[in-house]
Amino acid sequence: MKRYQVFVLPLITAVLVACGGGTAEPPAASASQSAMNEVAVDCSLRGAGVDLHGCSLIGADLFLDNLTRANLSGADLGGADLSGANLSGADLSGADLGGANLINANLSGANLRGANLSGANLIGANLARAILTGANLAGAILAGAILSGATMPDGSIHK
Repeated sequence: MKRYQVFVLPLITAVLVACGGGTAEPPAASASQSAMNEVAVDCSLRGAGVDLHGCSLIGADLFLDNLTRANLSGADLGGADLSGANLSGADLSGADLGGANLINANLSGANLRGANLSGANLIGANLARAILTGANLAGAILAGAILSGATMPDGSIHK
């Protein structure tokens, strides 16, 4: 929808001017219109350091993807397949990973502050030094997961 809003305002202005019902000056952009004109995040990008914040990646196939240091803050990854993916140092703060498959994923040093990991499969995942403060781990499967040095949801450091 954002793509069309960029073109609609000038089009309406042109029609009004052609019909004699307006001025050639477009109205001043409001703060919300300025925000709409920002460059959108390309949610199809993959690779180390990509910016996918706020993207809807529900059920996405990210099997074995390299997403080291990627910005996935606020992204919706519910039910996504991230098995074997490298997410070391990634920002997943506030992300929804409910029901995601993270078997053998590398999340070492990842920021998962406030993330939803309810029902996620984290069997064999590397969460060493990960930040899990305020994360929802209800029903998450952590069998064989590496948690050394991880900051747990209650703020304690796992030994």
